[in-house]
Amino acid sequence: MIPKKFRNNSSPAQVSTDMASKQKRYEALVNALHADLYRYAFWLVHDQHVAEDLVQETFLRAWRALDSLKDQKAAKSWLITILRRENARRFERKQLDMSDYEEPSIVDNVSASTEQQLEDHWLRERIARLPADYREPLVLQVIGGFSGEEIASMLNLNKNTVMTRLFRARNQLKEAIDSEKLVKGQSNG
Repeated sequence: MIPKKFRNNSSPAQVSTDMASKQKRYEALVNALHADLYRYAFWLVHDQHVAEDLVQETFLRAWRALDSLKDQKAAKSWLITILRRENARRFERKQLDMSDYEEPSIVDNVSASTEQQLEDHWLRERIARLPADYREPLVLQVIGGFSGEEIASMLNLNKNTVMTRLFRARNQLKEAIDSEKLVKGQSNG
């Protein structure tokens, strides 16, 4: 006989109802935030298939821990945090010897078919060159749409620190744009 403390007092009907409720919450989460998570994952990894895998792993972990999400308003930042950790796990699992690769093969080869694509590529490169301390809050704000408080919570930083980093990141990008305009102006005339 099973001791009383190990017996489950829930009826099969109650378990079924609880699972259906969890399934509904999960599906709502996926439907509402899948596109945002994919966009952020793609920005992080620059590869469609890896981004899809990251999002899938993120939602798998979210399913397992869905009961720990108490505030639905925090769902997006909770999922972004899971995605960031999942991305970090990728590097823990697979350590590449970077000396085997030449730098040009690592850089995105973006088609130069339109001016907008060139500008997007240029901006992506400039953002990638920012120090990680500035780049990550900027991407979370611009791509993820998070507030300074949410970013501070996700990165375990003070809100003022996040706001300072965002300010400095924007200034560095502005300086890069201004210097690019100056160079183009000199070459055109």
